[in-house]
Amino acid sequence: MKLKVSDNRRFLIYEDGTPFFYLGDTAWELFHRLTFEEAKHYLHDRAVKGFTVIQAVVLAEFDGLNEPNRYGHTPLHGNDPTQPNEAYFAHVDRVVQYAESLGLTIGMLPTWGDKWNKKWGVGPEIFTPENARVYGEFLGKRYQNAPIIWILGGDRPVETEAHRAILRAMAEGLSRGDAGAHLRTFHPPGTHSSTEYFPDEPWLDFHMYQTGHSRDRATWQLIAQDYAHQPTKPCMDGEPGYEDHPIDFNPQKGYLDSNDVRRFAYWDLFSGAFGHTYGCHAIWQFYDPTQHPPISWARTTWQEAMHLPGAGQMRHLRKLIESRPFLSRVPDQNLLAADSDDPLRHIAVTRDRENRYALFYLPYGGRLVANLRPLPEERFLAQWFDPRTGIYYPLGEHIARGEIEFVAPSVGRGEDWVLVLDKV
Repeated sequence: MKLKVSDNRRFLIYEDGTPFFYLGDTAWELFHRLTFEEAKHYLHDRAVKGFTVIQAVVLAEFDGLNEPNRYGHTPLHGNDPTQPNEAYFAHVDRVVQYAESLGLTIGMLPTWGDKWNKKWGVGPEIFTPENARVYGEFLGKRYQNAPIIWILGGDRPVETEAHRAILRAMAEGLSRGDAGAHLRTFHPPGTHSSTEYFPDEPWLDFHMYQTGHSRDRATWQLIAQDYAHQPTKPCMDGEPGYEDHPIDFNPQKGYLDSNDVRRFAYWDLFSGAFGHTYGCHAIWQFYDPTQHPPISWARTTWQEAMHLPGAGQMRHLRKLIESRPFLSRVPDQNLLAADSDDPLRHIAVTRDRENRYALFYLPYGGRLVANLRPLPEERFLAQWFDPRTGIYYPLGEHIARGEIEFVAPSVGRGEDWVLVLDKV
């Protein structure tokens, strides 16, 4: 079933109006570095953990033009985008089809950005507007009936009109090939958003941010900016800090952990994002010491990294969001009497537009004072929700009147909690 943007321009839905929760994983090298059996193993694990979107690149980052896949095939003849190699794409087809059998959508990047703006990386730059349109049309036709979301870009900035022309042409080719069957967005470089490069492009259906791999990024501020951007389009973080990634690319600072990825996810969704992408450092590169050296100090194999706690805890977030009215969710900091002066201790608040529920995310647990004056004076059931386990702890009923203090079961780093208020 096809996906489209909801009528209120804030969410993704299926054609029949059913909400679609975008819970992604960055598997950039999926088509390039894994055998089909390995890809099946990975995809099955992600489906079991509740992921719905797998972001993967056709012309991969790490010499994806000249280093063959595990079956000895490169994607293009002579590095010509108008001359695809059928053997390479037959493998991509199998992976896409298996993902579909598991209910997964592929967030497919036609190419990593170094193929149209090298700037850094391997390259080479091979795209022009003319061949980008042809290549896009080829992909669009080939995957017209597959569950796909097109993600253009690939971690590079749009710096010239030539870059812009290539991306517009590729988007046009995709749409011509699939007859407009799939949504399209743009994956920017770290700390940037598609709103900067394509603020009002008709081909871009939703905005994507990349906050990058730092612990001190207040991702909620970045999502709030895109949420307020006009014209209104759905927005999300397509690449926040990866679990088990060196902080700021410096292993001496330590590694991002499950608490970090939970914080990014809850902050973003409660601040207006329609979905979220989780990432893991060993997974995106599919690090296997028998096949490739580690990139940026990866320290676990991808097989081991599949079982890091943050990935499994994303299912609790999805269940929490899907268990309540979906398409009427809005951010609302007015329900908080006072926030921390430290943006990294920010308490994010979201509620139902019809006041049927409100959710407060406390990244360090502890105390909050809810301002319930904006809500009707009705009874609400209060509960603490544990993002680590998905378990609720009831607090009883409260009347939505004035300010009410709540104290989480624990406090400190890694002791994040969600206060849940449900109308009785």
